[in-house]
Amino acid sequence: MVLHCRPLSPGQAGYILGQRKVLISTRPAGHRHGPPPALLQRARDLTSEHARLAASLSDAFDTKTAKRVGELSLVAAALAEFDAAHDSLAELRGLLSSPDAELRQLAVDELDATTRDAEALVHKLTAALTPRHPFADMPCLLEFRPGPGGLEGRYFTDSLFRMYKQYLSRHGFRVRVVKYELADSAGDSTGAAKENPLQEAILEVEDPGSYDLLRGEAGMHRVQRIPVTESKGRTHTSAVALWVLPSFPESNAEEADFDDPESIFYINPAEVKQEVMRARGAGGQHVNKTESAVRLTHIPTGTTVSMQDSRSQVRNRASAWQLLRSRVAQQRREEREELAFSLRNSVLAKDKITRADKIRTYNYSQDRCTDHRSGLDVHNLPDVLEGGETLDRVIKSVREWLVARDIRAMMAEEDAKANPESGEKKA
Repeated sequence: MVLHCRPLSPGQAGYILGQRKVLISTRPAGHRHGPPPALLQRARDLTSEHARLAASLSDAFDTKTAKRVGELSLVAAALAEFDAAHDSLAELRGLLSSPDAELRQLAVDELDATTRDAEALVHKLTAALTPRHPFADMPCLLEFRPGPGGLEGRYFTDSLFRMYKQYLSRHGFRVRVVKYELADSAGDSTGAAKENPLQEAILEVEDPGSYDLLRGEAGMHRVQRIPVTESKGRTHTSAVALWVLPSFPESNAEEADFDDPESIFYINPAEVKQEVMRARGAGGQHVNKTESAVRLTHIPTGTTVSMQDSRSQVRNRASAWQLLRSRVAQQRREEREELAFSLRNSVLAKDKITRADKIRTYNYSQDRCTDHRSGLDVHNLPDVLEGGETLDRVIKSVREWLVARDIRAMMAEEDAKANPESGEKKA
C-alpha cells in the first residue's frame, strides 16, 4: 500500500491511507494543550536546582538539602518524561516526510498514541509543579463529632470512626485512640449496626504523610438510613462532622517551630488558660475523686480543649497541648487560605470546601456511597464501612479531585500574572 502525504494547513498534515483520510496535528507538543511557557520554565529551573543540590550531596550530606532534593525529584522526573515524549513526537513527525513508505506508515500508526501519552505527561508535570500542602508530610488527627440527626447521628459517628480505623489498619498505619467519649444521655442503647452513641472521638495517625492522604476526608458526612427505633420504615438523614488536623507531637517540636513566634505552630503559654478538674462519666473509683482532667483555653482564638481519657493529669495535659496546637495551627492555616481565595477572585473560589459542606453521602437503602466533589458513585456500602477496597476507590477519586483543583488554581494564578489587565477588569 502506498502512503501519500501532503500538507493541508499550517499545523496539520493529511494522509490518504487506502480510502481513509487521517488528520494529525504537527504543532510542537505543549503548543496548545501543554503547560504555559512560564510553568515550563519553572520546571526547568527547579530541575536545574535539583541537579545542583544532588551533586552537592555527594560532597557533603545535609539533611535540609536532602529533603529539598526529594521534593524536587518529582518535578525533575516528570520533566524528563515530558521532554522524552516531546522528542518522540518530533521524531515521528519527521518520519511523515520520509521517502520510505514503511517509516511513514509507522509514524501514522504511533503518532496518535504518543500524542495521548504526551498529553498525560503534561498533566503529570503540572501536578508535580503544584505546591504541596505545608502539612502534607505530617501525621494527623481525625476528629469525629455528630452533626444534625440526634441519636442516629451519634451512632453513625461511631460507624465512621470504625471505618477509618479499619481502613488505616488494613493499610498498615499506626493509629492511637486519643479520645473516645460516649453521650451520657444515651444510656446503654446501640444503633442498627451495634454502634455506640459517640459524643466525640479523636484518632491519631502517627505515620508521616498521613495528613496528605486523608486531608480530603474533612467535611460533613451525610447518612441516609432507617434507624433501629423507626417503626414505620421511614428513612432518616443525619450528618457527622470530620476534621483532619496536622499532628504536632512534642518530639517534633523543633521541626514544627513551636518556639518561633512567627510560626503558625507557635502558642504563647501566657495566652493559654489551664484548668484541672475531676473526670466525669464511666471510670469506677477514679471518677470524681482525682483532679486528672485538663482543660486548656487559647484566649486569643477562644479555642478550648479538654482531655480526661487518662488517669494521669500529666498525660492528659500533654494530649491537650498536642490537640490545641493542631487546632490553632489549622485555624491559622485556614485564615491564610481564605485570604488567598478572596484575592484570587476567580471561579475557583466556588470549589472551596468548608466544614459546613456535605462532602459525601452514605445511602443504606440504595447500597450506595457518593462523593459530591469527585462525582464518584460506588455500591457495596458494607465494604465501604469496613474500610475495604471500595473505600480505597472513593478516597483515590477525592485525591485526584484535589490535584485537579490545585492545578486549576495554579493555572489561574499564572494566567493572572501573564494578563494583569484582565484581572483588574474582573475586579
